[in-house]
Amino acid sequence: MSRFTRIGVIVKPPAEQHAALLDQLAEVLARHGAELLLDETGAPWGQRHGLACLDRETLAARADLVIVVGGDGSFLNAARTLVDHDLPLLGINQGRLGFLVDVSPEDMPVQLGAVLAGDYAEERRSMLSGCILRDGNCIHTSYALNDVTLHVRDVVRMIEFETLVNGQFVNTQRADGLVIATPTGSTAYALSGGGPILHPGLEALSLVPICPHTLSNRPIVVADDSRIVVRLCRENRNHAQVAFDGQDNFDLLPEDEIHVARHEHDLRLIHPPGHDYFHVLRAKLRWGEQP
Repeated sequence: MSRFTRIGVIVKPPAEQHAALLDQLAEVLARHGAELLLDETGAPWGQRHGLACLDRETLAARADLVIVVGGDGSFLNAARTLVDHDLPLLGINQGRLGFLVDVSPEDMPVQLGAVLAGDYAEERRSMLSGCILRDGNCIHTSYALNDVTLHVRDVVRMIEFETLVNGQFVNTQRADGLVIATPTGSTAYALSGGGPILHPGLEALSLVPICPHTLSNRPIVVADDSRIVVRLCRENRNHAQVAFDGQDNFDLLPEDEIHVARHEHDLRLIHPPGHDYFHVLRAKLRWGEQP
């Protein structure tokens, strides 16, 4: 495996909350002769150490590996902003669940040292590209690593919408929304909605209705080269939004269309040696624990 020498670091704000871990991280990088490139999210800690903070585009242009210090939310944000730069990402868990940030603070010195020495596994994860069409014009675009979700805003009311896959009509349904999830996102919101767990190696997407009015409307799985269109019905009067990874939200109007397809670039995800997907599932979902 190639070795990384210019390490970008993105930090979940406030950076000072992670000061001890960042100090340790800087020591590991220095010990391996790697340059630390700090994202502007780490400004307070960086200023204390005399480090210049870089905007995201400059960081992407200079780094050959990006480390995200935070939780899955911080990792999702980094993935959306960096996917087109073809940069590998490694996560150090400072959040709660941590499906994506699989290096623990306790193991960081050893595991990061191994990665910097060239001992790691690289995995490619598919991402989604979404476009909102209004009157035939694209008015908003965004990306998602986990999911693109149609949901109600502010009130507990159902949305009426149509779904098409590759131009073929699937159904019209009334529900609280719809989750379109990648295999990575199948263990996130889609799982809470009763969707299946998809192995990251599968080339598939899941469409999971949120609390459908008709109970026969069940999750379906389609090939990930499918082109999915979700169209709000004209009669829909409830305030609806589309959310990309639950972070980039956009308000919708009746007859707006959400066009979703696999993004042209995959995310490069770095794992430390010994990574085991099924061990992660057992640990995070607490399989086998006694009540």
